[in-house]
Amino acid sequence: MTDRLKIGDLARKTGKTVRALRLYEERGLLSPVRSEGGFRKYGPDEMARVYWIGKLQDMGFTLGQIESLITTVESKDTAPIAMESLRELFGGRLGETRAQVERLLQLERDLMESLAYLEGCRACTTDHDIEACSTCESVHADAHVPSLVAGVHLAPSTPAPIPSSALVRPRTQ
Repeated sequence: MTDRLKIGDLARKTGKTVRALRLYEERGLLSPVRSEGGFRKYGPDEMARVYWIGKLQDMGFTLGQIESLITTVESKDTAPIAMESLRELFGGRLGETRAQVERLLQLERDLMESLAYLEGCRACTTDHDIEACSTCESVHADAHVPSLVAGVHLAPSTPAPIPSSALVRPRTQ
């Protein structure tokens, strides 16, 4: 048992907290062996399980879903059937991940387009009110206004009065 780690060492190696590792054990996700002195001891299999749990959490799985996944896999009669259920689950998650990546790539393009547009504003020589910025032709005569810039309402508005019921009054004692 000398090659096994104590819980603190496993926490340091995996980047998890001792509390998280204990929670995994309580939920049946981890099963460390116990030393003669009662200490939790973790080997390579438990370390791999902690990394696996972290990956699944990165993919958006909750601990409850991970428990369910383990139960589903362990309930299958054969390894090929168990792996088929994993394949289906991961295939669905891959589709969701690709859609999320595409949304993030579009956001990146929108941000880059907006930053390039706003960079031009540094050279603006027109002395105008801020509400005219969205229609400025000084630097952006032929430029399309990016959605992240066009969506900003630049005209100053008079704030609506705050209803007295929304005001927080200090308590008197």
